[in-house]
Amino acid sequence: MEMLHFEFMRNALLAGLLASLICGIIGTLVVVNRIVFISGGIAHASYGGVGLAFFLGLPVLPVTTGFTLCAALVMALVTLRVRERADTVIGVIWAAGMALGIILLDLSPGYNVDLMSYLFGSILAVPRSDLWVMAGLACLVAGLVLAFYRGFLAMSFDEEFARARGVPVDALYCLLISMVALSVVMVIRVVGLILVIALLTIPPFIAERRTRSLGAMMVLSALLSGLFTVVGLAVSYQADITSGASIIAVASAGFFLSLLLPRKAS
Repeated sequence: MEMLHFEFMRNALLAGLLASLICGIIGTLVVVNRIVFISGGIAHASYGGVGLAFFLGLPVLPVTTGFTLCAALVMALVTLRVRERADTVIGVIWAAGMALGIILLDLSPGYNVDLMSYLFGSILAVPRSDLWVMAGLACLVAGLVLAFYRGFLAMSFDEEFARARGVPVDALYCLLISMVALSVVMVIRVVGLILVIALLTIPPFIAERRTRSLGAMMVLSALLSGLFTVVGLAVSYQADITSGASIIAVASAGFFLSLLLPRKAS
């Protein structure tokens, strides 16, 4: 409780819990649709948006969001049209985004931003204004998933059946990829672009082994993400280590522990 006496720790805790809600919902869809590689590509390509924002002297959040959405939609269209070469194109966009970000940061006049804060997160520096944006994003994501839940459910487990029943699979897929992009941009502030995939995949993987429905998987995944975040922040405060890495280390420990426990019947 001692760490809650500091405002930056309270902000960090709120940011972590909001990120946990976002990751619990979107991460579940990422895992069941097997698009972890695409999510990794989106996360790393988003660094190009960070570099572009500093190069142009514009606010980081809106520029990075727009850039990441564009990169994500390109990946979505590629996977829908040329599936047999999708992994190659995604890998190229992944690398190109990172390279572009680094080059633009090198060319930015007076650039003095800590590179590590974007690679490994800066949850302790999340301002109150970002919390409102994250809260809005969490409401948006939850609302969209609730509105299109039956479509996402059909698409996730039987795409051919969904198409036969008239479900707009392609549109839902692009919507899902767009929500992944928005989530990545916000969660980068918490654990960084290198570790964001762990938070999107570890809790849903554990939840998948313990639940029998998509909705229950989302709820348990969000709860596990929140638990890993709180414990990780406490460990980082006591041990004076990087918060983002501490959160992922706790989540990784939970992952390996879950492998030792029997899996619930499917």
